[in-house]
Parts: sequence; C-alpha cells; structure tokens
Amino acid sequence: METKKAVVLSGVRPTGDLHLGNYFGAILNYVKMQNDYDCYFMVADLHSLTTHPDTSGLKNHIQRVIATFLAAGIDPEKATLYCQSHLRTTGELYLYLNMLAYKGELEKTATFKEKARQQPDNVNAGLLTYPVLMAADILIHKAHFVPVGKDQEQHIEMARNFAKRFNHRYGEVFPEPEAFNYSHDLLKIPSLDGSGKMSKSVNENATIYLSDNDDTIRKKIMKAKTDAGPQQPNSPMPDYVENIFHLMELVSENSTVSQFRQSYNDCSIRYGDMKKQLAEDMIRFISPIRKKMEDILADEVLLKKVMEHGAAKANEHADQTLAEVRKAMRLNYFI
Repeated sequence: METKKAVVLSGVRPTGDLHLGNYFGAILNYVKMQNDYDCYFMVADLHSLTTHPDTSGLKNHIQRVIATFLAAGIDPEKATLYCQSHLRTTGELYLYLNMLAYKGELEKTATFKEKARQQPDNVNAGLLTYPVLMAADILIHKAHFVPVGKDQEQHIEMARNFAKRFNHRYGEVFPEPEAFNYSHDLLKIPSLDGSGKMSKSVNENATIYLSDNDDTIRKKIMKAKTDAGPQQPNSPMPDYVENIFHLMELVSENSTVSQFRQSYNDCSIRYGDMKKQLAEDMIRFISPIRKKMEDILADEVLLKKVMEHGAAKANEHADQTLAEVRKAMRLNYFI
C-alpha cells in the first residue's frame, strides 16, 4: 500500500514580478518539495486585494507568477499549481472560520497593525481578517506544513487555533498545520542598497527580478552600495559589503568568491571588478529562467491549460474537505 504523503500549502501574492529573494527563499524549495510531499502552490490573488484593490493588471500578474513557477522547475503534474480565486470552497470555509475568530485577536496581529499603518485610508475588513482567509487556504487542503518566513509564523499559529476551535466545537476535521522547517535557516536575500531584504514593492532598483534583462542586472549591481574599501587587513565587513558577497555566493564559483574575499582581507579589493564579475554571474544564472518565462508567457494556450488543470485538481481536493466540514457542522439539511 502506498504511503500517503503529507500535504504542503504555500502561496505567493501576485503584486509584482518575483525576484531573487522569492527564488532562493521559496521557489527553489518548492521545486525540491514537489517530489516528497503532496504540494499545493497557490497564486494568492484574493489576498492581494487587501492592499492592491485595482484589478486592471491582475490577470497579467497572475500569469507572470505562474510562468515564473514553471520556468523555475515546478511541474504541474507533480504539484497542484492554482489560482486562489478559482477555489470557490475557500470562501465558504473563510465564512465559517470567521465565526471562530475574534476582533481583539485579529487587531493584535503584527501584519495587520503594520498594513494599517502603511495604508490608513484603506483599513478594510479583508485586511483585518487576512489571517482567517490564510487559515481557510491552509485548512481547505488539510495541510500539515506551510513554508513561511518569520513574518508569517503568527498567522500559522492563528490557523492552528482556528483548527482547534473548529475541532473542539464540531468534531475532528482538521490537522493542526505547522510552519515547515527546511532543517536550515531560510535564506534572506539582501537588497542591493544594504537596507534589508529584496522586496517586490519596496525598492525596485535595489531588487533583482527574475524578469530583469541583462543590461538592467548590470546597472543595478554596479550601483550596489560599497565604500572606499578596508584600511586594515582582515577588517570586519560592513553589512552592505557582506551583502554583495552573499549574492556572489549564490551565483558564482566558489573560487571566485574566495578570490575576492582574499583581496578584501589583504586590502587590495576593487569593488568595481567584483561587481562586474557578480553581474555577469548573475546574468548567467537568471537569463535561462527569464527566457523560459518569456516563452511560457507567449503561449496563452499553455497558461490556460495549466490554470484549468490546477483548478480542477485543487477543487476536487477542497470539495472533499468542505463536505466533511458541512457534515460536522450539521449543515446538510436535505439528508
């Protein structure tokens, strides 16, 4: 008898092109996980509406995320790749879970407070109940594991609480999801300006996107923050210089990284040469992904087929869960 695989759920909001941080922090792990788990990878378009209510470019953004996933190696036959809004049952479960969520706990959520601060004129109910919708995304597939960054761990704890409350009130239906542990620290890809990690929305010029062309990559890396160089041998590196080395470690040969570390330690480093080398290595890494992505985006038939296939698989799985939910809640009045 075949052993049933643990279920993994993860989502990406279509609020901009995916970047190097998304690749090394999430997508690369997704590609590995699809062989070992029953994976559901979701384009979270409904979540994006809480901060990006203009839907005029949403279809294009969704297609670009899917194309990037495919180009990076996610196989829609191994993993279920789908769009959040194509799963009608999520909305119904979201409604039921809202009855188990309390205003006070939602208002205390760190991400709600941060988003409310960022957009004081658009503190909508969806923003407040974002963790409830996220819980519905997870629980509709009975996910065991959810790969998330530190900023989302509070949401996983809330999803666990909602699952416990439902199970206590109506009967055991949901497993309690856990944040996925990769058995190593999640990579946080540094911004080129040394001000934190790369972001889809914070500083485009300090972020390397998987869709960037060769010239754009060169220009961005050559503008990366550096200084006059070390004045004493074996000096500690400023964060922004260490960031450049971290990027080089991702895409360059080990011997190349060692060479520049040695030249830093003996005070002979030329940052211009280092950034030129990093730019060419980055281009060599990104250009095959970008070209595959462009080919996929040009194939509307393929994109439609992938989205329909993913929606069918995700809905079949979610329908089974919702049937159990309705039965547990005694909402089957015609039986």
